[in-house]
Amino acid sequence: MASDKQNDAKLSPMDENKENSSDGGLGLEILQIIKESQQQHGLRHGDYQRYRGYCSRRLRRLRKTLGFRMGNRHKFIGKKITVEMLSDSRYLLLVLMEAERAWSYAMQLKQEANTEPRKRFHLLARLRKAAKHSEKLEKLCESPRVDAKTKLEAQAYTSYLTGMVEFELQEWKLAMEAFNKCKTIYEKLASAFTEELALLYRQRVDEISPNIRYCAYNIGDQNAINDLMQMRLTGGGGGMMAEKLEALITQARTKQAATMSEVEWRGRTVPVKIDKARIFLLGLADNEAAIAQTANEETKEHLYETLLAECRDTIQAVREELKSEKQRERSTDCDNSKVSNLQFLHSYLSYIKLCTLVKRNESMARTLQAKLKEPDADENKRGPRPQDLIRLYDIILQSLAELSTLQGLEDDHTFQKEVSLKTLVYKANRCFFIAQSYVLVKKWSEALVLYERVLKYAKEVQSKTKNLNNSLKDLPDVQELIAEVNAEKYSLQAAAILDTDETAEVPSQTQVKDNTPLCNRLETFRLEPALVGKQPNLVQFPPDFQPIPCKPLFFDLALNHVAFPPLDDKVEQKGKGGLTGYIKGIFGFGS
Repeated sequence: MASDKQNDAKLSPMDENKENSSDGGLGLEILQIIKESQQQHGLRHGDYQRYRGYCSRRLRRLRKTLGFRMGNRHKFIGKKITVEMLSDSRYLLLVLMEAERAWSYAMQLKQEANTEPRKRFHLLARLRKAAKHSEKLEKLCESPRVDAKTKLEAQAYTSYLTGMVEFELQEWKLAMEAFNKCKTIYEKLASAFTEELALLYRQRVDEISPNIRYCAYNIGDQNAINDLMQMRLTGGGGGMMAEKLEALITQARTKQAATMSEVEWRGRTVPVKIDKARIFLLGLADNEAAIAQTANEETKEHLYETLLAECRDTIQAVREELKSEKQRERSTDCDNSKVSNLQFLHSYLSYIKLCTLVKRNESMARTLQAKLKEPDADENKRGPRPQDLIRLYDIILQSLAELSTLQGLEDDHTFQKEVSLKTLVYKANRCFFIAQSYVLVKKWSEALVLYERVLKYAKEVQSKTKNLNNSLKDLPDVQELIAEVNAEKYSLQAAAILDTDETAEVPSQTQVKDNTPLCNRLETFRLEPALVGKQPNLVQFPPDFQPIPCKPLFFDLALNHVAFPPLDDKVEQKGKGGLTGYIKGIFGFGS
């Protein structure tokens, strides 16, 4: 709540009366207000519910500030904003927030309608409500008290919401007319104001363009599909248009799938009877062409992920059909020694999936290599390391190992040679980056051995490519790798020599490795970098034991040789006194 009030304070200059406008009327930066509010309150992450809550809280504050309350806590009394009340631009803002609240609720319901289709009826009702509020805003802006720019923005905003309603109702012609009117107004505004505002208007035009092309396609313009595909490559058409565009592409491929009956691969023609496989194979060439044309790495990664997801779904459909076919074969006791057409189709789709994985990881590896060669702009930020590339090449080698085990291709010697050749190329690249990681920790001998291993792999690849001329066209350049390894070897040898020279510059007696603590060799000077490090050898701890004089022990050895005088006369002789002695003892006579 506190943050909402702070944001209101930030936006207050544009919400207040603008006396310095061209015609001295009220002004409201409609597009700028809604864009800033949306970005600050949830729409950056697609959270429409949070934005709707913000609109409700702001409406309550505006009504309280303007004294425009709808009754009290016990009774509702509806009020309408009229032209005569337009003494403050916040009355226009009040109607704008009502429209935004209804629109955000509609977009929230649109997200939920994917799993609960009946919410679509509520969605349409809220969109119509938003359009109704925008029409009210446009009528209020027709007042002579409002400046010309606000009038144009209100018209564009109304056209946009009207187009959204017609778009959801699939009234393509009406939606296209509304979007075109909105686009025209924003283009005119962009050409008339500052660059900062013009950028905001152009962004809105870019958001509307995919909707216009989609409407044109549904009206009957077949050329619009090419524009939509191009927008998909450039990353346009996000949000609502993304799902509709994917559905449109799938629909177009489904119509073409009826004409496709078979596919040829590795010299064998395989019939394709599964509809999902037909649709996927028809769109494969288009997807690969789209990936090749895309320069943006994020868009290319998204296209790779989409293609892999479609491929996995198709493989799953073929696998289920394959299970039912095997059950039928068991019941009829057919010969299973020959690879069936369905199994070969499964191998073909698996081949496409694994090759796409290899290409995607190779594309990521190229991007990381380019970043690895760039100097670090921010020392605090962790940049790419050779270990990241090693991981990518491990995944590539794993995919190639799976390729060599595909069913139906065990006896295809040409295919196996191609896979083994690709394996050698990627092993060479992996070995190169392992050597790079050893260079970073100054393990010169290990790095040199690994560079020699890279050259061995590269020469082996060159010797095997004589019979397989077309196998290396999509692979990393081996000759370039050889040149880079030779350059790195020379740099490595120079770095190793310099590293040993640095330690040899100091006289030998100062570089003798000695574990004697500093306190025991204060009279001898030695250059020892460890003394200024984290663990300097200053004193020995714990200290060694030292001999000390102990307390003497005395042993009486003469006692065994001493002859003591007899004491018989001193010892009392006990005699047999009997009763007499007993009586004497009682009376003391014997003492």
